[in-house]
Amino acid sequence: MFRSIARIAVLFFAGLPLLSCQAATKSPVPPPNVDAHLASSPSRATAVFAGGCFWGTQAVFERVKGVVQTTAGYSGGSAATANYEDVSSETTNHAESVRVVYDPSKITYGQLLRIFFSVAHDPTELNRQGNDIGRSYRSVIFYANDEQKHLADAYIAQLDAAHVFPRPIVTQVVPLKAFYPAEAYHQDYALNHPDNPYIYICDRPKIAALKAEFPDLFVKYKGE
Repeated sequence: MFRSIARIAVLFFAGLPLLSCQAATKSPVPPPNVDAHLASSPSRATAVFAGGCFWGTQAVFERVKGVVQTTAGYSGGSAATANYEDVSSETTNHAESVRVVYDPSKITYGQLLRIFFSVAHDPTELNRQGNDIGRSYRSVIFYANDEQKHLADAYIAQLDAAHVFPRPIVTQVVPLKAFYPAEAYHQDYALNHPDNPYIYICDRPKIAALKAEFPDLFVKYKGE
């Protein structure tokens, strides 16, 4: 992301286009036809999503009703290379990811998927999001169990069949083998740096879209 800030500054002053990090749809992203039921009592479940810079993904999910905790981190590679310097080399197979701990009595996995595909990122971009380029920015759902895999696969098939997006979805659906929290300075980065040029251009529009498209699920994050 820090290299992305420099890239955005160069593009801005050169008058070149700044590419969107959000999904471009032909119509509103519909709710999933196949979803889990709300649990009868409070509990905790975990989902892990990757879709571009984890600053923006975390900024979206930490403002969703029913989400208890979010953590920016890395999934897809080894523990030895789960650090920003190595991941930025694009040689570790990690994807910048966000672990979402949520209460399934307040929000379903399918609703989280809908937010992921609607406002968190563009699922039709292969190995990039906007001006961020590389496999560490790829779109991935890291499923924790068979139910999550089934729901993710079914929803992707539903969206592709309905041609919701102008191009096919390229999101990977792979088993979660490990999640490694990112460095402390990456946590809640968008919240702590709202006027950072990267956050202003790439991530604040996502938060605005979440509030506009999901008003019943939008909540202010702690400290706001």
